Amino acid sequence: MKLKSIVRLALSLLLCLAVGVLGALVTMPEIPAWYAGIGKPSWTPPPPVFPIAWTMLYILMAISFWRLWNIEARSAARTKAMIWFLVQLALNALWPPVFFGWHSTSAALVVIIALLATIAATMIAAARVDRAAAWILAPYLLWVAYATTINIGVVAMNQAI
Repeated sequence: MKLKSIVRLALSLLLCLAVGVLGALVTMPEIPAWYAGIGKPSWTPPPPVFPIAWTMLYILMAISFWRLWNIEARSAARTKAMIWFLVQLALNALWPPVFFGWHSTSAALVVIIALLATIAATMIAAARVDRAAAWILAPYLLWVAYATTINIGVVAMNQAI
């Protein structure tokens, strides 16, 4: 592997994992009090599952972005896929402060639905330049779809919140 490729991989990992760390910093203080006290659907996993799942997903996201970034032939399709990736990453970073920081479960639902749509758009755009980069995001899409159902359940069960 060339040095340029290794640097891009390291930066991709740093970017994605930094989003995860920032989200965790907002989320973790809210778990024992606020989050523990709100109604959640029965299919919500226990809190320890989330950091394990998200760490794996952030690593997969980084690999996907690295694959796109590492394509030597620059093209409009590659640029579009990378932009979609960064948009979905920004929405990913926005959700924890909205849900856990502001306790705004309804606004968080809007964010996560937008996130779900942008992950799909990222996968479609990525598939045009690197099918593997697109498919690597499939577990992420599935997890966010699952998380969306949890967010919907939280909103439904906590209307007064």
